[in-house]
Amino acid sequence: MNSQSPVLNAAFHALSDPTRRAVIQQLLAGPAPVKTLAEPFAIGLPSFMKHLRVLEDCGLIMSRKSGRVRTCRLRPERLAAAESWLTEQLAVWERRADRLTAYAESLTQHEVAE
Repeated sequence: MNSQSPVLNAAFHALSDPTRRAVIQQLLAGPAPVKTLAEPFAIGLPSFMKHLRVLEDCGLIMSRKSGRVRTCRLRPERLAAAESWLTEQLAVWERRADRLTAYAESLTQHEVAE
């Protein structure tokens, strides 16, 4: 995946904040009303709603209002872009670490042979 993808950039921007990551964590258990999601945080509801707006704008969550209750749910398919990029990066760094290990072992074997 292109590291400059707007979808990827938006997802990482949304996930850069600990409050928003905590909301995502809560929503892994299933849909929840805004009031329930906001309870663990010592911030006002208007500030909390801004966090939800960021998550909703990038597509990581969606909300639906029924009467006076707004319920949010996770859109796990939108996390897939971030997961895919992270998986690619993990593979790159594992290959680099493997090459470094092989190089260090060859140096050690060369020193022992002398």
